Amino acid sequence: MLGSVTAVWNRVFALLGRVSMYRVVYLALAALAVTSLVLSFFDLVGPSPLELIATLAVLSAVCVGVDAAAQRVLHLPWRLESSLITAHILLFVLRPTLDVAALGGIAIAAAAASLSKYLLAWRGRHIFNPAAVGATVLTLLSIAWPALGASSWWVGTQALALPVVVLGLAVLWRTEKIRVVAVFLVIAVAIAVLRTAAQLQAAGAVVDSMTVFWQILWSSPFLFLGAFMLSEPLTLPPRRWQQFTVAAIVGVLAGWPIPLGDISLGQERALLIGNAVAFAFAVRTAVRLTLDSRAERTPTVQELTFRVHDRLSFVPGQYLELEVPHAHPDARGTRREFSIASAPEDLPLLRVAFKESSAASAKPQSSYKKALARVAPGERLAITGVWGDFVLPKRDGAPILMVAAGIGVTPFVSQIRHMRAAGEERDIVLVYVASDASELAYRADLEAAGISVVVFTRDRPADLPANWLWARGVRLDAEGLVTVVPDIAARHAYISGPAGLIADLAPALEKARSITTDAFSGY
Repeated sequence: MLGSVTAVWNRVFALLGRVSMYRVVYLALAALAVTSLVLSFFDLVGPSPLELIATLAVLSAVCVGVDAAAQRVLHLPWRLESSLITAHILLFVLRPTLDVAALGGIAIAAAAASLSKYLLAWRGRHIFNPAAVGATVLTLLSIAWPALGASSWWVGTQALALPVVVLGLAVLWRTEKIRVVAVFLVIAVAIAVLRTAAQLQAAGAVVDSMTVFWQILWSSPFLFLGAFMLSEPLTLPPRRWQQFTVAAIVGVLAGWPIPLGDISLGQERALLIGNAVAFAFAVRTAVRLTLDSRAERTPTVQELTFRVHDRLSFVPGQYLELEVPHAHPDARGTRREFSIASAPEDLPLLRVAFKESSAASAKPQSSYKKALARVAPGERLAITGVWGDFVLPKRDGAPILMVAAGIGVTPFVSQIRHMRAAGEERDIVLVYVASDASELAYRADLEAAGISVVVFTRDRPADLPANWLWARGVRLDAEGLVTVVPDIAARHAYISGPAGLIADLAPALEKARSITTDAFSGY
């Protein structure tokens, strides 16, 4: 069962991975806005068509304008998608209107949201969800000036429930936050059901728990809050257990809003508190880097060595998001995720590697990869975050199976380099898949580690160490993996590579004690 789920997950992830994470979010929100516009013609949602159009126009103009001005002053790259994402989220959180005073309030919320990215930030990284900040500012101002309006979360309606679920699922699949948001939803809905039931009982009404449950699930803003706001990677902590903790806190506060005078700690304020907790878990920074050197690890694999100028901590196996600003980015955007190939002990030097497109490749090269190729030694870039739970068990005695396809070996190299530096010894078998022997990157590091390695290549690698095996005549599929690793049931399996390969090997990996995957979406 677990293998089937892993296979389906990675095939869908491979499809969504063709588009950048930020583009997926924007397209999903744009599709939801169009859906809402259509429904408004049939009075199935609260706002009218003109109210939706006018409000979105104001939000987009202000968010784009403020972001463009701030980024120009701070000499930052202009991120149009970020501005439009903020505008579209606010469209569903605030109350669309044609009233001039209320549109003024909406403009204030949009400006506050955009400015929060730069004013409520730490070393270049915003701390709070911008849309939540904007909505909160407007709500606070409305106490003194009611004509400005306040947040309404009109998106919480049955007519939009299914579109939010479908489009939100695409976002969560791409950001790999389904489990985190599921924790939030379970807690928020359960708390809200208990609160509503208690209020109905206090009023002497008959309580039908199932009716209350379905009404809250489909007619509350929880689905939208989780899928499009809580899931924002920039305001989540790096480890999954930390993300679950934040999701639980936001779920409790959103499900049972705590009154504070004329407002409550519900919805966007609950998210802001969750953001603060996330920030406390790990003070995330936009880490500045200088490209130190380039090196060819194989004919198609290039390694970049950076010198880190700010504090950076990571666990071997985690990945970073590297931003390479460039003009006219394609659908895959200006940010990419790279597994870290160096160990923490190597800092302040930090290494990542990527596979270059061959001249014969039919797939066009992304604008990002072209821009990355133009970065010269001495130029500065920035890491926008470090995330991931692709980390080895803390128990040293746990037998490990590592499966790497091509450049997927990089997180394992980080882990192996760390083990050597720390003097750790583990029972590890590495299955390494490459097109041919010349494409076995980091071979020297793997040989020095002394671990068992099974190589899948078309040709036999020369001078194989005694603990290396060339899997001649064995096809790398589920059956072949069990053949070369007969004790797979005793091992914790880690696989890093293309999502399609992970899906193909899922039936064999299901036999392992556990499965941890690191799927590459491509760029």
